[in-house]
Amino acid sequence: MNLTSSLRNISQQLCKHLNRLPGREPDWDLETLRYVVLDTETTGFDYGRDRILSLGALRLQYETIDVGDCLEIYFQQEFYNEATTEIHGILSREVRTCLPEKEGLEKFIQYLGDDVIVAHHARFDLTMINNALHRHGFPKLQNPHLDTSALYRKTVIDSPVVSKKERYTLDELADKFDISKKDRHTALGDALITAIAFLKILEALRKKGITTFRQARR
Repeated sequence: MNLTSSLRNISQQLCKHLNRLPGREPDWDLETLRYVVLDTETTGFDYGRDRILSLGALRLQYETIDVGDCLEIYFQQEFYNEATTEIHGILSREVRTCLPEKEGLEKFIQYLGDDVIVAHHARFDLTMINNALHRHGFPKLQNPHLDTSALYRKTVIDSPVVSKKERYTLDELADKFDISKKDRHTALGDALITAIAFLKILEALRKKGITTFRQARR
């Protein structure tokens, strides 16, 4: 099955499921969903000009991170930004197992399936991935997603001492939950930090009575 057919089948499955739900909004139990937690490292932050250098993803279900079922892809790119190289450490001469962008995307889509996506500042990662898909004539992702920055914001109580911010960095979450930052700024390392933080956030959300996908997205 090629990538276009795979994406089409996933989209049809999701739409069929969503159409059976009240208001066509998913209301799944957060604890029983299967997630793919992902992160990308890119040449920069410009949606039009920059490209994905690497993508890391791992699977999570029933409050268990399956570290044995992970994915790490390095993409062949002609453009490497020296400024962002200082952050992610990826240099063209150091990457020896890169895949062509189209092949890497095919591998990712097969891994993703119809799982719910979790990412930190998900809009950036998903836009970069969808732009890459578009370059090769593929449809964009249809998977539901959750953003750990937005979810964490739901757990923070407004008070004269602690006030909510619009955005929280992954470093802030790692510090808050005492998560090792040893592999910070690698795609798979950041995906693991995000996955651990996500489990901590789910625990905090349960204490607030937020237990379903619809509540989490509200």
